[in-house]
Amino acid sequence: MDKAGWCAKQQGQMSRATRQHVYPTIALALLQFKQSFVINVNVNVSNDPFAYPKVSSWNSGEANDFCSWDGVQSAVISMAPSKSSSSLFRLVHLEKLNLADNDFNYSQISPSIRYLSNLTYLNLSMSFFSSQIPPEIFELSNLVSLDLSFNPLKLQKPGLKSLVENLTSLKLLYLGMVNISSSVPHILANLSSLTSLGMRGCGLCVRDNENLTGYLPEFHSSNSLQILRLANTGFSGELPDSIGNLKSLYELDIQSCYFSGLVPTSLGNLTNLIFLSLKNNNFSGQIPFSLANLTQLNRLGLSFNSFSPQTLSWLGKQTKLAFLDLADINLYGSIPSSLKNLTQLTKLNLWKNQITGQIPHCLGNLNQLTLLCLGENKLHGSIPQSISRLPNLEYLSLIANNFSGRVELDSLLKLKNVTQLQFLGVHLSFPNNSTFNTTIPKLKLLMLELCNLTEFPNFLRYQNELELLDLSYNNIHGQIPKWIYNIGKETLSFEYTPFVLPWDSLRILSLDSNNLRGSLPIPPPSIASYSVRNNTLTGEIPPLFCNLSSIIKLDLSHNNLSGILPQCLCNVSKLLTALSLRNNDFNGTLPATYVEGSKLEMMDVSYNQLEGQIPRSLSNCTMLQILLLVNNRFSDIFPSWLGKLPKLRVLSLRSNEFHGIIGKPESSLEFPKLQVIDVSFNKFTGKLPSEHIQSWNSMKVAKLTYGTDNVFNLKYMIASTKIILPDFIFPWYVVFSMEMTYKGVQRTYETISEIVVFIDLSSNRFEGQVPEDIGCLKGLHLLNLSNNVLIGRIPSSIGNLTELESLDFSQNRLSGEIPQQLLQLTFLEFFNASNNHLTGPIPQGQQFSTFQNDSYLGNTGLCGMPLTKKCKISETLTQPPLNSKQGEGSNFPSKSDWVVIMMGYGSGLIIGFVIGDNLTVRKLERFLKNFLRKQ
Repeated sequence: MDKAGWCAKQQGQMSRATRQHVYPTIALALLQFKQSFVINVNVNVSNDPFAYPKVSSWNSGEANDFCSWDGVQSAVISMAPSKSSSSLFRLVHLEKLNLADNDFNYSQISPSIRYLSNLTYLNLSMSFFSSQIPPEIFELSNLVSLDLSFNPLKLQKPGLKSLVENLTSLKLLYLGMVNISSSVPHILANLSSLTSLGMRGCGLCVRDNENLTGYLPEFHSSNSLQILRLANTGFSGELPDSIGNLKSLYELDIQSCYFSGLVPTSLGNLTNLIFLSLKNNNFSGQIPFSLANLTQLNRLGLSFNSFSPQTLSWLGKQTKLAFLDLADINLYGSIPSSLKNLTQLTKLNLWKNQITGQIPHCLGNLNQLTLLCLGENKLHGSIPQSISRLPNLEYLSLIANNFSGRVELDSLLKLKNVTQLQFLGVHLSFPNNSTFNTTIPKLKLLMLELCNLTEFPNFLRYQNELELLDLSYNNIHGQIPKWIYNIGKETLSFEYTPFVLPWDSLRILSLDSNNLRGSLPIPPPSIASYSVRNNTLTGEIPPLFCNLSSIIKLDLSHNNLSGILPQCLCNVSKLLTALSLRNNDFNGTLPATYVEGSKLEMMDVSYNQLEGQIPRSLSNCTMLQILLLVNNRFSDIFPSWLGKLPKLRVLSLRSNEFHGIIGKPESSLEFPKLQVIDVSFNKFTGKLPSEHIQSWNSMKVAKLTYGTDNVFNLKYMIASTKIILPDFIFPWYVVFSMEMTYKGVQRTYETISEIVVFIDLSSNRFEGQVPEDIGCLKGLHLLNLSNNVLIGRIPSSIGNLTELESLDFSQNRLSGEIPQQLLQLTFLEFFNASNNHLTGPIPQGQQFSTFQNDSYLGNTGLCGMPLTKKCKISETLTQPPLNSKQGEGSNFPSKSDWVVIMMGYGSGLIIGFVIGDNLTVRKLERFLKNFLRKQ
């Protein structure tokens, strides 16, 4: 409450008698305002460590001198309301009101605020106000500055349009994190006095509400806007060329929006810009060379856009830059020597580009650097020693390049301030005369993937503050050394106890793909991600794993672990998202109780000796997407109760002892998202589950999509999240592999594409006819019904499955002819109808001209190519016309054959091919040429 100016003015205009009458009235209102709050001196609700309850000193004995009261000039007061503070609204002369950084306990802003009609400044930010912003605020027509940011408020009815129509004097408007579920009105551009606009995060606060949307209008040359913050909103469209008219603009923050198109050259006219962030949009084309004109820039962020390939030739004149973020924007060429001019640079991020050449020695002269990230480029040569002499360096990432030579890690550990080191594919060396002691820096993050390590680095003895440790893809062998368990301890202990790893702050530990032996290392209770896959660890899961209440990802796969799974494992953490116990020797049953609210998305217990039934409580895991139970000894009926899971996409029961009839679903809404089901090599009987087939709605639509540039949008089924650490946010994902019999061969798919639709019901005792309804599953890529006791004809409706690539009816008792409609399957690469009772002519042409004799063996009644038995004239049929939508199928490569390589360095994973491995670049180029010609 700033009334100091008002006091001085009134003292000159009021008589002494008038002041003696008015001042006590104002003082009384302020004292009543004080009494309406609970002041807790033991709890600081403010974000300011220097904040204190200013109203505590207000005294009724000094009523005539209230203008000198603490906080009357600047009310940043730590308090929470206990009752209505209506006395505040009697201060009708109030011009400035600042209640920011308090705790109003999610109360509503009082409509009585309309009585403060003289307000020019209102700041209620970060004060835990909630609900709709009252329309009475819009009556405060004298407002010049309004800040309602960082409250769970709504601006909907009335909305943003009403605000800008009424508050036409605004110069400063901050609505960050306010839920504005509407479009931005054009009139916003007409607020001629507006110099600062902040809407960071607006419209993203309430799930299932539309984001704050809109696009930038044309800007007139008279516009005096100085700050424009639209980060994390739904703004879209292109940046208008007239943005270059905002000559007063010094901050433009539009990161994490939906802008696209070219970045206008006129942006280079904004020579007062200090802060420019275009990160995480979909801008394309060239980065304009005119950015070289922005010589006042202190912060520049262009990361995660779709710019055309280009060099950094426009960089070098921005000598005041302190922060430069150019990750993943298609840069190529070498790092320019002009970077040496950026002597104020503290953060340089060039991650995930195509930058070549060597690291220039001049980078070692940027003595202000605290962050240097050059990971995932094509840099080669040696890493210059000058890097190890950067006095302020805290974060260094050199993962996934083509460096040669050795890097002496002890030289980097002489960097006194370094807390985060990331190396992948770098040959590290530890000279024999290296002596590490307690003076080396305390690391928070250490990633040494694929660095030729054969043992745990000795300097870890002095690292007791680690939050992330990744030593994956090395050749570390043997057991965890005993000295590790004494890290941070003053006395050594060699007693045999279940050792817990000593890093009390450790959140992420990855020891994948080494040669570790012995018992399973027990992580500390703080752990969020723990992965020891692909080692030779033995023994049982220790009971202390039940203490991992913060675990999100747990991967123990591909070891020699055994024993019964602890019952706590399914509920060890409410946060557990991904669990993989694949390829061990666990026995017994699955943990029995899965509670509601589970966040489990993926579970893989394949290739163990587990038995018994599937816990019915798994239906409580409503986030579950992938469930893999392959190659165990489970004995149960078909788990139809899993049909209630709204997100289940992959269900594999392959190679177990499931049995009985797959009955009717309870409703047509079961398994709404299912797109891969494999129940092969079990003991199911009865008819094929036609009622279930009718309810598998997610299989009825082809999922192949194209982007605006006609590039296939391939995505993969993953469990992902962000683990937030004190100094950084670490994104990770888990990609699960699975086996499928594809084109007659069992294959392991290292990733599961979101577009694949597979059904494998083979090697059971299903009987009866193949239902016609199967023809409605138009998204199917693979259908395997082999090795059952099916009879009757092959349904002609299968000709509707135009995405089908693999079709297997072998080892049944099917009869009749092969439907000519199957010629419409122009993607079909594998067909097997052997060992049935089929008769008549084999369809000729299209994909059927590629199938060999073994596709038809054991059907003595079949005739026509490729068999030697010729058909009678009466049996010869003409092929049906191709569906016009199929086009030139022979030029369309199998969508399941694309070679896709994903490098998951951030998570410690290196992932191989997706599905298939035989598509050449030439074949893809030919298809794209044909496809684009038709557009």
